[in-house]
Amino acid sequence: MLEKYLTRQKFDSYEDFYKNLHINVPTNFNFAFDVVDEIAKKEPQKIALVWCDENGNEATFTFQQLVAGSNKAVHIFKKIGIRKGDPVMLMLKRRFEFWFCFLALHKIGAVSIPATHLLTTKDIIYRNNAADIKLIVTVNDELLLKSVDAAMTGSPSLQNKMIVGGSREGWIDFNQEFVNAPDTFERPTGEQATCNDDPLLIYFTSGTTGMPKMVMHNHVYPLGHIITASYWQNVRNNGLHLTVADTGWAKAVWGKIYGQWLGGSAVFVYDYEKFNAKQMLRVIEKYKITTFCAPPTIFRFFIKEDLSSYNFQHLQYCVIAGEPLNPEVYHQWLKATGIKLMEGYGQTEMTVAIGNFPWMEPRPGSMGKPSPGYDIDLLDENGESCPVGEEGQIVIRTGKRTPAGMFQGYYRDAELTKHCWDNNIYYTGDNAWRDEDGYYWFVGRADDVIKSSGYRIGPFEVESILLEHPAVLECAVTAAPDPVRGQVVKATIILTKNYTPGEDMIHELQEHVKHTTAPYKYPRIIEFVDALPKTISGKIRRVQIRKNDSQDGNE
Repeated sequence: MLEKYLTRQKFDSYEDFYKNLHINVPTNFNFAFDVVDEIAKKEPQKIALVWCDENGNEATFTFQQLVAGSNKAVHIFKKIGIRKGDPVMLMLKRRFEFWFCFLALHKIGAVSIPATHLLTTKDIIYRNNAADIKLIVTVNDELLLKSVDAAMTGSPSLQNKMIVGGSREGWIDFNQEFVNAPDTFERPTGEQATCNDDPLLIYFTSGTTGMPKMVMHNHVYPLGHIITASYWQNVRNNGLHLTVADTGWAKAVWGKIYGQWLGGSAVFVYDYEKFNAKQMLRVIEKYKITTFCAPPTIFRFFIKEDLSSYNFQHLQYCVIAGEPLNPEVYHQWLKATGIKLMEGYGQTEMTVAIGNFPWMEPRPGSMGKPSPGYDIDLLDENGESCPVGEEGQIVIRTGKRTPAGMFQGYYRDAELTKHCWDNNIYYTGDNAWRDEDGYYWFVGRADDVIKSSGYRIGPFEVESILLEHPAVLECAVTAAPDPVRGQVVKATIILTKNYTPGEDMIHELQEHVKHTTAPYKYPRIIEFVDALPKTISGKIRRVQIRKNDSQDGNE
């Protein structure tokens, strides 16, 4: 499939790759028809999706079955009036029906809005009205169903509710409708056919302030993930790829559908409610996962297990994203498995923009180098390009080209789009520095950087040092208000087993930081907790810690 969309597939070096990879974008590209249906025609029995849950249930779907299932879903949606351009919200966790629904909406030309099942009634009402959502499809989760029901009165655009895996009064039963729905569907023509610039996908993504913004991608977006899957995740033809992500998170389309199928790999889905390191390691072993992608949190728990008791002979490649990689995690995983963790960087607004690619020797803690098509620069506070070693904000210059997979803008918010993407420069809001060999090193969100007594301190560096101490399982470093210094470094820490919180432990950890890096970076405040606030994708919510500290200070 790749040969259809790439001028070249093989490259001799990173420099060759960056300069010469070119994605051929056809007119009126539609991923569901042009990739999934085409694979099914040529190799109907090729494995597309392998699914299991924590209760031992399993299912495997060929591309032929995937096409039939998505066509059935098309007829279910069209029966209730879903048409091209209609926004549909999917809150399906890791249920395999997500893939049927997602592809069906692509075929219709409707706009998919994946969302987490953790949304409250208030969250749902906001999203319904912001995007004029016409249909919500959700799993059989009592709390979620009640939230959607309660949101109806405040959501004038919402016309229908659909349940997967159960039945409920006032809801359409997807599984019941699925049984008798036709499994064929002709590609629409004329005005009902999709165009490359038509909206495909909207993700609500939260910033540090304000309500969630709507990131809109068009039908070209899936092609941008060729780089994500084939050259960063390094998926194999007929391999089995696992990305740890709920379908409500943008990372799901990075690792559970587009690039993997374009690269010939099957997608593996592990459907679980609560993460358990031992159980996930058993799944990787049992199903012979070949390529694996997860946020740093997952690997932090993995390295605390006895990895020598697992057979990883089929596991060939591992990548990491979502938050920066702590070097200590890198070294321990490499020592236990022999596999290097290849870090990458991107946002909901794009595909992988910076990464460690197969021709590169990873430098633990570095995001890597720019992806083909991405003109990356670092700008200081005056808008000037930063020299080697100087910290600045990561920007993407789009004057010469806009990368395939870059978002179209923030839906219905031209002002916000212009604020972040102006004069052919997209401002990511992330700070980094670049070394003499062109590797980029993450410092933190621009609003996460700590300014204490005139010093600028990146939280990631302090976190990495703390994680080198055997007592620290997880930590988050944030700025805490201080009347003298303006801000001081605070570390919120989860201890490993056999370590006890207290003044002695605080002193030990402070001394560890002082003797490992510049003394002014040590955490003057240390708080021990049982859990850190996180997003559904596993990212630590430092903004929540700062907010809590601010509220405590006002009491």
